[in-house]
Amino acid sequence: LLMPLLATGCASIVTGSEQPISVNTKIKANKVAGASCELKNDEGVWYVTSPGSVTVHRSYDDMHVVCEKDGYDPGVATVKSHTKGMMAGNILFGGIIGAAVDAGTGAGYDYPALITVQLGEETHIETAPANSEKKIE
Repeated sequence: LLMPLLATGCASIVTGSEQPISVNTKIKANKVAGASCELKNDEGVWYVTSPGSVTVHRSYDDMHVVCEKDGYDPGVATVKSHTKGMMAGNILFGGIIGAAVDAGTGAGYDYPALITVQLGEETHIETAPANSEKKIE
């Protein structure tokens, strides 16, 4: 009876393999609306107009975001995913099978909930866990 529970990942059950992400675009400190943005990782490609939100598939791989608007140079952001704390709990309590499920489905990883792309610039966003006190720039 316990086998089905051990065969699933904790993060898969709790948060799933998809994640909503909001995208904003700026020039320096000024918000710029109406940019067309493409978000891409090894799981797919998604499109959103800034400011806006889109649901993406979680992955271990980086999220590449390109935003374009007429009259502005494009903005490019590379967003690192981070491993959720649930993955460590999975290894301790759910075993290697649960961790493998979370890794395979992408459910064990996360991107920041808000991505701000600076038009005319290329940026790298290092993601920290939600409970981290480090400032992300």
